[in-house]
Formats: sequence, structure tokens, C-alpha cells
Amino acid sequence: MDTFSDSPRLRSDSACSSASQGSRSKMLLRQRLSQLMTCVEDLSSDDEASEEVSRTLDEAFLLCGHFPPRDTFRLHMVTWNVATAEPPPDVISLLHLDVQPTTDLYVIGLQEVNAAPLRFISDLIMEDSWSHRLMDTLGPRGYVKVTSVRMQGLLLLVFAKQIHVPFIRDVQTTYTRTGIFGYWGNKGGVSVRFSFYGHMVCFLNCHLAAHMNYALQRVDEFEHILDTQDFDLFNTPHVLDHKVVFWFGDLNFRIADHGLHFLRSSINSDRFHLLWEKDQLNMMKKREAFLQEFEEGPLRFKPTYKFDRNSDTYDTSSPQTWLGFNGKKRKPAWTDRILWRIKPKSLPSEDEDERASTSTDDGQDEYPIQVTQDKYTCDTSYGVSDHKPVIATFSLELRKWFDTPLVHVSPEGVWSADQDAVLTYTIQEDFMSSTWDWIGLYKVGFKTATDYEAFVWVREGDLPETNEVIQISVGKDKIPLLGGQYILGYFSTNMQTITGLSTDFQILESKRAVMEGLVPKNINGK
Repeated sequence: MDTFSDSPRLRSDSACSSASQGSRSKMLLRQRLSQLMTCVEDLSSDDEASEEVSRTLDEAFLLCGHFPPRDTFRLHMVTWNVATAEPPPDVISLLHLDVQPTTDLYVIGLQEVNAAPLRFISDLIMEDSWSHRLMDTLGPRGYVKVTSVRMQGLLLLVFAKQIHVPFIRDVQTTYTRTGIFGYWGNKGGVSVRFSFYGHMVCFLNCHLAAHMNYALQRVDEFEHILDTQDFDLFNTPHVLDHKVVFWFGDLNFRIADHGLHFLRSSINSDRFHLLWEKDQLNMMKKREAFLQEFEEGPLRFKPTYKFDRNSDTYDTSSPQTWLGFNGKKRKPAWTDRILWRIKPKSLPSEDEDERASTSTDDGQDEYPIQVTQDKYTCDTSYGVSDHKPVIATFSLELRKWFDTPLVHVSPEGVWSADQDAVLTYTIQEDFMSSTWDWIGLYKVGFKTATDYEAFVWVREGDLPETNEVIQISVGKDKIPLLGGQYILGYFSTNMQTITGLSTDFQILESKRAVMEGLVPKNINGK
């Protein structure tokens, strides 16, 4: 049994050599066909052989013509330029937490989070107020923050249902500055990529150049972001290498040509379609081939900029601005957008939902993914910013490449702070494990991988063999005195995510808790 030690720890990493799911399917097919040939040779012997042939043929044709069942996951995305405001006290409607079916993944992109120097430094040490508000809201509902990335005022957060966390792998983040000739991060893009049940997805949150006359610069900035962002992965080194890319943020495209009166008249009468043709992003998509690869739902909601704060009224600011410089009211615009791109892309068939797009991998992909936008809207109830948040929900229909966690971890026996405890873990499939991996003890409803009550290192020295059961001792000083419902999680430093979770288990209240006055004695004083 291995015990936790505070001595310096040497790092060892394994190399992953697992076979692909496609190779396994082919191997299984060969086995079935081999069984079929054996049965054919014995066909004349009895009726049992005939039944065996029929059964094996069915299985072989199933493997040839069909694949594992498809699952549908709900993705909820938000983009919001918060204009340095603090988060509102209630974000439940923003996250649609009262809507069924429940969401599987939340991806939230914010722009202009307060990045004043002292505030930004404090946010690097502690989490920023927006992250806290979102984690405090989603954590108790069973969602875990998978990762986040921040560049000055740009913030991107990813949350997942706890059940999905072990199947989110190879998490990486990056960012690109485009402000002040690429030296300042007030504008640019931050991105997160990961594998979701084996499907490579990337989310890119951008804040592009402002003002009506800079449409071409916005396109150039986006193209620069795509060209410069890269990841340390051989199969998806760039953003557009991913099977699905979501591009969103304050893209700052405006509505050209139309006057303020026509704009407001069209908006007030809900005739949004009259404005689509002069939307700069739509205009740029007609000119730029790489933009045409991105899809967007119809803009059937109010332009989300610019509003008077704490109101549903578009900009009423005085023509006279700071220090007497001439100003003007901002025209309403759909500056805040959510688009997506499938690689490679195929057009839907006649009997397919026009909202859906599917990856085909040139017709050879046994594991395609279909993206369907279910909702695209804004929430005008929030007024802390001069932008309204934009919300999009999607259904992701896909076949899982795998459904077994890389690591099985489990508590053994009774857990209490009155005695040392034992846990076991088993590597169920070869991956890049490391002696720098660790196992966290989490309270049920934990918010992020670092939100542990205690942790222990995995076994030091030799890396485990696949299916080897390893015991680790957990000192009683690491176990919470008050007890409660807890869960164990195996964190991979190479994959930067939790690769295995135990079931919930009970830690008993310690006798020491009563002795130290942490819990009241009963009425008999016992």
C-alpha cells in the first residue's frame, strides 16, 4: 500500500498506445466473420449450426451496416459584453436552469470584464466575480467548471455536467491579442479546445475592432486569430482542424447604410428581416469564402447594442460628450453573435432539418456529429451593461468513441477522520498517466477540479499497468471531521482534466468533531 508523502516528487509519464475505436470495430468484425466460416463448415451437421450461422450473420451485418447508437447532448452558449459591470445577483434565466431537458455543457464568453490593473491582478490570484457567480450557481446543480481562459477583459468558461467530466479530455487554451497592433489584449480572441467523447471541438470567444467603418479590419483580425492560434496536438494543431468550431463574442459588426429612424422603426415593428441584408457580417460572408463556412441562425431578436443601462431603451446619450467633443447616438446593431462551423461540412438532405449540419469526413467518418441550433435569442431582462446577452442552445448528436473512464477510482471500507482511510484506482485504458497525477477528495457539488477538500498523489515510482489495482492510504488528518457526502476524482496533469470519478460515498462524522466543539452535543450531554 502506498502512503502520501511530503518528500520531493519525481515525475514519470507514460506514452499512450491504445488502439482506435475504429480498429477495434474492424477486429471485432473479423472475429465474427471467422466464427461464421466455422459455422458454415459445420452447417450440414445439425440445426444448431444453422441457428448459429443466422445469429453470426446478423451480428456481422450489424457491424457492417450500422454503428453504435447516437446520443444527443444539449449545449448552452452565452456571449455578453458586460462593459466592466459586476454580475447581476441572479443568472438563472441567463443559463435557462428552469428549462427541460437540462443542459449538458455550458460555454460562456464574456467581453470587457473589469480589467483595471489592481482588479486584474486580484482576479489572477482569486477567481473573478463573474466566474464566482457562475460557479456558485452551477456547482450546486451538479456542474463542474472544466476550464477557463482570460486575456484582460476577455473571459471564456466551460462547465459540464459531472457525469461528462471524465469524457472531456485533452483540454487546452490559448489567446491572441489584436489591440494596439497586437500588443494589447483589450481586443482579440481566447479559445478552449477539448475532446468530448472523442470528438474534437473548439470554442473561440472574440472581441473585434469597434466602429462602423472597420468591418474589413474585423475580418482581418478574425483571420489573424485563426492563423496564429495553435494547440499542442498533432491531429488538431489549429482552430479550423477541429470537427466543430464555435465562433462567438462581441464581433462588433454593425448595420450599414440605414438611418437611425428606419432602424428603430424596423426593430419596434419586429421586422428584423429588413435589416439582415445590410448587416456587415452577412455582407462580409458574401465576400469572404472562409466566412461562408460558418453558419448562423436567423437574427429574429432585437439588436443587442447599444442600450441605456438598466433599461430596454436604445442609446439616448446626449450629442455632447466628454470635454465638449461632438458625439452621436449609437445605431442599434447585432454586435454580439454566435456562429458555428462543421469540418468538413455537408448540406442537409431534403428530409433533414435545415437547422442541422453534419460532419461527414468525406463520407468515411463512422462517428459523425450533427449540430442543430434549437434557440438563438437575446435576454433583454439584464441591464447591467449597454449590451444585452445573446444565448444560443444546440443539440449535439453524436456517437461516442468511448464510454468507459480512463481511470476507475473508489473508496474502500469506512471513511472517518478517526482513522486512516484507503482508496483504490485502476488505469482502465492506456493513456499518458504521470506520477504527477493526483486524486482529489471533493464534496458533492464541487465547482472545479481544484475545489478539493484534500488530495493525495498517485503511486510514485513505476507507472501502473493497465487493470492493475493500486491502493493508496489517506491519512486521517486529510479527512473532514464533520463528514458528509463526498466523491473522489483522478486528475491527469497531462490531459488537464479529471479522468475518473468515484460514486458518491459517505464520510462519517468524527468523534473528534464533538470533542473539539465543532458539533453540538445532544440534549443528554453525551
